[in-house]
Amino acid sequence: MAARIRETTGEDLEESHEINVTPFIDVILVLLIIFMVAAPLATVDVNVDLPGSTATPAPRPETPLFLTLKSDLTLAIGNDSVPRPAFAAVLDGRTRGDKQTRIFLRADRNVGYGELMEVMNLLRAAGYLKVALVGLETSGTEGAGRAGAPAAGAAPPTAGTSQ
Repeated sequence: MAARIRETTGEDLEESHEINVTPFIDVILVLLIIFMVAAPLATVDVNVDLPGSTATPAPRPETPLFLTLKSDLTLAIGNDSVPRPAFAAVLDGRTRGDKQTRIFLRADRNVGYGELMEVMNLLRAAGYLKVALVGLETSGTEGAGRAGAPAAGAAPPTAGTSQ
């Protein structure tokens, strides 16, 4: 509590009911400096090897439609190669025009992220928004399935969905 000396009364001191905010401002400024220093350290720049997944497999439809982006950046719907200009028309033919069909997108491990995003943009431009990314299921160990082929006894590919 802060006290003020009054000149008119002798020994009685009057209480001041004002809050001293200086310590509060000091604490806020210290916290601000700490967060300003710590925020850039929170971003992580780590090399990631994404193709493996330990997620539980989603149920597969009776006739899944796989779109494959090969290492030479060519596209294939099912087992048939498709040129990019005719991509939307061929995909519409395969789905019979049903834009709600889930497309299972597979990409070679060596394909860059930018190329994968271009294919997803092609799908979006064609009107297909239900895309499932397919990867090899790993057995939970860090190194399983890293050589490009599934480890012995590995489960079939799994799909993670994105809408």
